[in-house]
Amino acid sequence: MNNIRLKVQSSFNPINSSAIKEKITRNPVAGEKGFGEVLAKQFNKHQGVQFSKHASERLEQRNIQLSPQELSRLDQGIDRAAQKGIRETLIMMDNRAFIASVQNKTVITAAIDEQLKDQTFTNIDGAVIV
Repeated sequence: MNNIRLKVQSSFNPINSSAIKEKITRNPVAGEKGFGEVLAKQFNKHQGVQFSKHASERLEQRNIQLSPQELSRLDQGIDRAAQKGIRETLIMMDNRAFIASVQNKTVITAAIDEQLKDQTFTNIDGAVIV
């Protein structure tokens, strides 16, 4: 029978907090999200409605301006949709329409008066009027 020898090292190395901080704040590898970006995204989920790049472009192209009160109404509309279990919602507010991802609290696109005529909205499972 062979004897097996194990060497147990009893030294203890405390965690180097500066090394951990460096790993957290270092630039991510191409294609990966950095810790700060992921943290900011999670934090922003709880900060109210967000706008996708596409929605931001549509707001600018269509000259849609939103006041803080209107942003609050939009946020409340998304919250109401979430309470009903809606995943993708059409939110009608005054003469404007917004399609939003409820889970991400993100407006995907926006339209105003002229763009609403003779339109069909697809890929939504509920609508909210605020």
